[in-house]
Amino acid sequence: MTKFAVKDHEMVPEHVLLTPEESAEVLKGFNIVAPQLPKIHVNDPAAKEIEAKVGDVIKVIRKSATAKHSIFYRLVID
Repeated sequence: MTKFAVKDHEMVPEHVLLTPEESAEVLKGFNIVAPQLPKIHVNDPAAKEIEAKVGDVIKVIRKSATAKHSIFYRLVID
């Protein structure tokens, strides 16, 4: 049986694991702390595929009809 890659499905937006430095920059730019971000569970298939760990920040890039793409951030939780 072949393993299915979640990231290859057309309905799954791109998920990018941010470095601690990038995460700090995002939080500083929005003037918030990490717990104020929307959450994503560590067992979410997309989070598992990029090997995210609890406390990491994920950048989600969605296709948008009006803006070409829109960016969202999620905090990985248990």
